[in-house]
Amino acid sequence: MIRTTHRSANAFWVLVNKEIADIIRSWKFIIMLALVVLTCMGSLYAALSDFSEVVKAGKSDDAFFFLKLFTHSDGTLPSFTVFVSFLGPLLGISMGFDSINQEQSRGTLSRILAQPVFRDYVLNAKFTAALVVLSILFAVLGLLVLGFGLIFIGIPPTAEEFLRIVIFSMVTTLYVAFWLNLAMLFSVKFSQAATSALAGISIWLFFTIFYPIVVNLIAKGISPERFINESHVVYFQRIIQNIMRLNPGQLFNDATTSLLMPSVRSLGPLTMEQMSGAIPGPLPLGQSLLLVWPQVTALIAGTVTFFAIAYTLFMRREVRSR
Repeated sequence: MIRTTHRSANAFWVLVNKEIADIIRSWKFIIMLALVVLTCMGSLYAALSDFSEVVKAGKSDDAFFFLKLFTHSDGTLPSFTVFVSFLGPLLGISMGFDSINQEQSRGTLSRILAQPVFRDYVLNAKFTAALVVLSILFAVLGLLVLGFGLIFIGIPPTAEEFLRIVIFSMVTTLYVAFWLNLAMLFSVKFSQAATSALAGISIWLFFTIFYPIVVNLIAKGISPERFINESHVVYFQRIIQNIMRLNPGQLFNDATTSLLMPSVRSLGPLTMEQMSGAIPGPLPLGQSLLLVWPQVTALIAGTVTFFAIAYTLFMRREVRSR
């Protein structure tokens, strides 16, 4: 029994290694990798070229120099986080839209399952391999930013800055994994890779472009002509903000804002009574994590949900090539 379990575990990691090799050798990943790296390095250059003006601004979180490299821009290019939030979903979709249906159309899926491996190992290995590649990618990008920042600034980051950057890389990996699992779900659902790719890109376009427009129209339609008092204004703004948080991009932006900008003390509207007595200053890391925990939990729930649906459909799917 122990020998059988050991052989099964070895077979799983053989599949993982094979999938990692397939990912890093594929042209679609190489193209998306080059696009992500070039745009992120461009945003880093834009931030460094205007960094002296940022230091002179005199804000409450000026001690966190390295975090500004991720959020600041001189206006010529968007910031590092904006590029990641825009290109991250495309990276996840490109890695997952043909993960199953292409294997089936080529006839390799039935050959793999003819070997002494469990059926669910195929889907689990594909997700694990993609998650490993994404984790390494965003960890390397974070280290590149730290390296360039260390050369330019001349002082090492603090321990809290380093931890915030590490957590930011983990949240970014989770955000891209959300779109990866959505693309894998479409890959299991649709037999054509083009159909699954169009479905994933359509949903990404909807949440990126059209969803904020729809929410603004809803807010304009349900907004009263005048509010009774300040508490009603805050209540209305919270309703609109909660509707916006159905967008995974908004969840990611909220999480990264709190992690990379310690001076942000709230992600929602506050009344004057709630603001009274508050001491301006950066939040400690623990408080920032408590602030973004609902957003991170929502991203985890969405990722697990999509994977569970894809897993159920794959276990019931006919794997013979059509």
